[in-house]
Amino acid sequence: MPAMPSAYTLTRRVLFHETDMAGVVHFSCFFRYMEEAEHALWREAGLSIARRGHELGWPRVAASFEFRRPLYFEDEFQARVRITAMTNRTIQYACALTKAGETVATGSMTIACVIQKPNEPMQSVAIPPEITERLHVDPGPSTGLGAAPSNAEGTAGERA
Repeated sequence: MPAMPSAYTLTRRVLFHETDMAGVVHFSCFFRYMEEAEHALWREAGLSIARRGHELGWPRVAASFEFRRPLYFEDEFQARVRITAMTNRTIQYACALTKAGETVATGSMTIACVIQKPNEPMQSVAIPPEITERLHVDPGPSTGLGAAPSNAEGTAGERA
């Protein structure tokens, strides 16, 4: 049976196309990093956030970041995402981007569960049990993310 994670840490390196002329990561990439870690969390749970041929969707209804220091081309960093709240129809995440143990940025994101049928508007629906049974709210503190675990094995990521 797949794991039932509440958090996931993804280790990656800044790619050249994510930087500007000064070699600094563009702010919009931080949202992509958060989303990459979110998708890895879902895979760890044996799920996919975008199953082919399925009408269920997950639009982002809120997203924000606070930036503390830049990332540069070829920097290795961790993107740790954790589930901070789940309602009948939404999931809230907190995210911390760290480099060498130092916080680079913190963010949050809320996604809503919707059905999108052809030629009809999206409609908010309850999160299906097969998802709520596999994803759980992180029991950690309600504020902050805590220290991101190290990735000593050199793998692409690890679960909480």
